[in-house]
Amino acid sequence: MKRFNLSDWALGHRSFVWFLMIVCLVAGAYAYVTIGREEDPNFAIKTMVVSASLPGASVEETVDQVTDRIEKKLQELPELDFTRSITRPGQAVVYVNLLATTKARELPRIWQRVRDMMSDIRPDFPQEFQGFRFNDDFGDVYGNLFAFTADGFSPRELRDHVETVKREIQALPDAGKVELYGTRDEAIYLDFSLRKLAALGLNEQAVLATLQTQNAILPSGVINAGNERVQVQLGGQFTDAQSLADVNLRVGGRFFRLTDVASIRRGYTDPPANIFRYDGRDAIGLRVGMKPGANIIDFGQELQRVMARARAEMPIGIAIHQVADQPKVVEHAVGGFLRALFEAVAIVLIVSFVSLGLRAGLVVTVTIPLVLAITFVVMKYSGISLQRISLGALIISLGLLVDDAMITIETMISRLEKGETRRRAASYAWTSIAFPMLSGTLVTVAGFIPIGLNNSAAGEFTFSLFVVIAVSLLVSWIAAVLFAPLLGVTLLPKNWAHHDPAPGRLRRTFHGVLRAAMRFRWVTIAATLAVFGLSVFGMRYVEQQFFPTSDRPELIVDVNLPDNASIADTTATVDRLEGQVRGDPDALFWTSYIGTSAPRFILSYDVGTPAPNMAQMVVQTPGVAARDRLKAKIRAYADSHLPGVDLVAKNLEIGPPVGRPVQYRLSGPDIGVLRDHARDLAAVVGSNPHLRDVVMDWNAPARVVRIEVLQDKARQLGITPKDIAGSLNAIFSGQVITQLRDKTYLVDITARGDKAARHSIEALNGLQLSGPNGAAVPLSSLAVFHYDTQPSVIYQRNQVPTITVKAAISGPDQPATLVKALAPQIAAFRASLPPGYAVAIGGTVESSAQSQAPIAAVVPVMLLIILALVMMQMQSFRLAFIVFCAAPLGLIGVVAALLPSGAPLGFVAILGVLALIGILIRNSIILVHEIEVLRADGMPAWDAVFQASDSRARPILLTAAAASLALIPIAREIFWGPMAYAMMGGIIAGTIVTLVFVPALYLAVFRVKPAPAGLA
Repeated sequence: MKRFNLSDWALGHRSFVWFLMIVCLVAGAYAYVTIGREEDPNFAIKTMVVSASLPGASVEETVDQVTDRIEKKLQELPELDFTRSITRPGQAVVYVNLLATTKARELPRIWQRVRDMMSDIRPDFPQEFQGFRFNDDFGDVYGNLFAFTADGFSPRELRDHVETVKREIQALPDAGKVELYGTRDEAIYLDFSLRKLAALGLNEQAVLATLQTQNAILPSGVINAGNERVQVQLGGQFTDAQSLADVNLRVGGRFFRLTDVASIRRGYTDPPANIFRYDGRDAIGLRVGMKPGANIIDFGQELQRVMARARAEMPIGIAIHQVADQPKVVEHAVGGFLRALFEAVAIVLIVSFVSLGLRAGLVVTVTIPLVLAITFVVMKYSGISLQRISLGALIISLGLLVDDAMITIETMISRLEKGETRRRAASYAWTSIAFPMLSGTLVTVAGFIPIGLNNSAAGEFTFSLFVVIAVSLLVSWIAAVLFAPLLGVTLLPKNWAHHDPAPGRLRRTFHGVLRAAMRFRWVTIAATLAVFGLSVFGMRYVEQQFFPTSDRPELIVDVNLPDNASIADTTATVDRLEGQVRGDPDALFWTSYIGTSAPRFILSYDVGTPAPNMAQMVVQTPGVAARDRLKAKIRAYADSHLPGVDLVAKNLEIGPPVGRPVQYRLSGPDIGVLRDHARDLAAVVGSNPHLRDVVMDWNAPARVVRIEVLQDKARQLGITPKDIAGSLNAIFSGQVITQLRDKTYLVDITARGDKAARHSIEALNGLQLSGPNGAAVPLSSLAVFHYDTQPSVIYQRNQVPTITVKAAISGPDQPATLVKALAPQIAAFRASLPPGYAVAIGGTVESSAQSQAPIAAVVPVMLLIILALVMMQMQSFRLAFIVFCAAPLGLIGVVAALLPSGAPLGFVAILGVLALIGILIRNSIILVHEIEVLRADGMPAWDAVFQASDSRARPILLTAAAASLALIPIAREIFWGPMAYAMMGGIIAGTIVTLVFVPALYLAVFRVKPAPAGLA
């Protein structure tokens, strides 16, 4: 460090260093303009969905024959965290959740491995098994959603127009996946009258076979006629519903028209699998994704041009509505953060000018854009975009990155006051403080290591915080020793007037406090430790939080009916909700998703599993206040008008999605016993007055009709169980017999029973089947009916049936506080469970613990690195001990800031508290190093402590002022507020600790005797 002087080298190569500064500014400006913009950083959704089908199986049979086989095989996956399955009769959906430590780049390989594993066990499934479907795009985000509504157009005509728009969007170079949703496929229904079939002696299956053979596409040959080939084509296929109505059936030498035994209707799938609405009107949705790495603002502008052209070309009666506009949201969010960044820059500049004066403040001012410019370049080429986390990191680092430049300029000024030349004063900064500043900078960066090495989903979400702060602080040190000396030589006056040595009022006050702390060192140490102990005790009263809810204006309304509810019942419930929202001034527009949930329009959105009993509304409100008012109104309406409906009105989330914040999972082998205990658990959770909407994710049984076939009688009549099942399925659910080929569409032709037969349970008793010879056979003559109940759905976690009891919070309390309050009751409930049954905490508390566990695992590494850096600088165990003792005392300010403000200690705030360790150690290093320098120059120890504390008070206070005041712009943010309060309080308390406690501790450790009266 003493042989090569970088600051002196910079002064000897001024033109080149000026060139470097200009290049950095130009490159930074270019990077800032072209860098990507996002609302939130990306994180990988490490979940894959495996779906499987076994038609006709009961829910228990599906679990045994399908779900358990899949989950058992998946346990062989090394990266597996847990499986979560939802099983309905004949249908199984298994969510494959990977360990948080899994790297995003490994996901394609792992998903392919899951496919291979399922292929390996395919022969083990029953013969009727219909195979797997895989969704490894579960985390895909569609930031732009459009709703197309039509007046005077059929759904088919509207879909044709939407398909045209889709093709135009797909042609955009940055377009990702573009998909339609909410479409209803056309269908032709043949509603057979079973009585008419029996009266005419017709066998239904024979009729269907006739229709299938007539509509088949079969090769008819090619005639080789000399030098020409002539294709032979057979006609007679169905072209529309009328061609079906014209079909004649021949029975016993007599012809009958198909319409004599069936009504023919062309329409749309009934009942629909799902429904999409915009403002209560049926609509077709178009979801638009973007290619990875593209600029969302630029893509949004391209997309708007396409949509503007589409609106102009649409016929009158078709309207296009934008439901989600991620580019606009990002532009607004990034713009707000950039304003906060500029405000923070202005605050730091004001601190610099006021404290250092115009010329010295100007030197610090110039270093800020230089550091930001280089940081922008690094961000661009490392793939970090401008978003909530990276911009917040820039604001946090602003108050820290000026520290080195301030210390450099302060050192230059002190040398100029002694009469040295500007060059010697600038060079002295390198020889005296460059290495302590570097050690302090590295220690500060090390304080953010738990963020950089946190491999949870939350850690992945906040990773850019570590990168941006680390880069900006390291660059700030380079700027302080390379650029600041040249700027100082250029901007500072040649001769610097000596300051009046007489201290001012504030300085005299500080001298009095410092002398008292030094003379009563043990009292100072004891008082500090007592206050620290009090702050540790006060931590129990600080609210705990994972991530706050979003400040976006969308209101999400989840609607869940009993598991056996039909989609018609769900639609009727949504109709009532829409009637409540319609006309409300707090609702700009809304979209309804019946039988499914909204597409993932932001990464943190929690997508539900499609089911007929679920629905979701996304209501766009004018702002946060309107959103909260509407939420209260919808909750009140649901409480009074929708009994038996599980309705949750909630905000969007920031960070990894959790759902209802308070959750408990109850697992056990026997479903009946599990349900009984789950009801008891729900009663325990519901006993807390601060919780509301306590529900179980599954519990209600469904009615079932079990048909026991009298096998001997059935054989006597020539009817097999397969014939009966096929007939019943055709009557009640419908059987696709063939397809109508209509341009690019395939329209299913479905045969089913008429309305009277398929919508009545009582109709089973009078149901007549067709025998082999067409004779009518009453079903009741060869079968016995049993009316029973069975689970309509079974949820499992790692192959064990699991019921989750969920609750919403009715007040301002945090989930961790309520879970802690329920702990004694949950412990008593746990003790009452029989062997094999267990209850576990889920929801926000579990997610928070899973995210904090990797932090706790990395903290020892952080402390070891900091200890190594301190020892490298101090070269003394006692000095290192003094420096380290200051690190945890920032907790005093953290608690003092959080308790009065009511801000919770969330995941991000915890990261800020850990970062305080590095900041406080950095200040302590600077102070202790100055003490040692003065002692090495021959100054008595007592005087050295006093003089160093006095001389370092100014830069330490300036740094504290800059660092804490720079956080004010983000203190009003929902996401950053708790961290800002915690860091401001910690920095202020840490400053006092550094200037008062550290000197007292130094004197105590080295057993320094008090100086004679009047010397200090």
